[in-house]
Amino acid sequence: MTTLETCARADVSVLLQPPRVEVSYDPARVIGQPNAPITIVEFSDFQCPFCQRAYPVVKQLLAKYPNQIKLAYRDFPLRQIHPQADAAAAASRCAGEQGKFWEFHDRLFESNRPLDTPSFVEHATQLALDIPKFNECLESGRFDALIEEDLQDGNQAGVTGTPAFFINGVAVTGSQPLAVFEKVVEEELRVIGRSSPAR
Repeated sequence: MTTLETCARADVSVLLQPPRVEVSYDPARVIGQPNAPITIVEFSDFQCPFCQRAYPVVKQLLAKYPNQIKLAYRDFPLRQIHPQADAAAAASRCAGEQGKFWEFHDRLFESNRPLDTPSFVEHATQLALDIPKFNECLESGRFDALIEEDLQDGNQAGVTGTPAFFINGVAVTGSQPLAVFEKVVEEELRVIGRSSPAR
């Protein structure tokens, strides 16, 4: 039987492949090259300050690996502490109905406006959306079940907080520096035999 004491005395390094988690995604909320060899699935919450902090890092990552990465967004509203997260998730999907999910997503993370209906409508107006159609969508609740499905899929994948990322199934949790993502991406590119960008 191995004990902590014997482990502490043994000078051994064990290198294991990180466990991979199969995570599905919504093709309507994917950005990047469709045939990219690396898929990042992000579980996020529009009211989460750590998600907001991770947002520019992910943008840098996509810019650095434009042909090797695609990013898929999934909702994981932390309802107990972020009461507006569900509404923001629904609003982003309503914008997606009019082909502007990512533009709306970016505005939510870049803006300091509150996550409420007047702000959602303002964002929608700035994006030239059909406002009556957008408002009807907001009031309908038709995305509630799909947001819940994202949440349950995240729970099943082991997500306990946001942001949570799965890079070809390899979990990266929290608002991490760019170097952490690069390390996983470079390892994935090495494994699949694709070259990384010239340095």
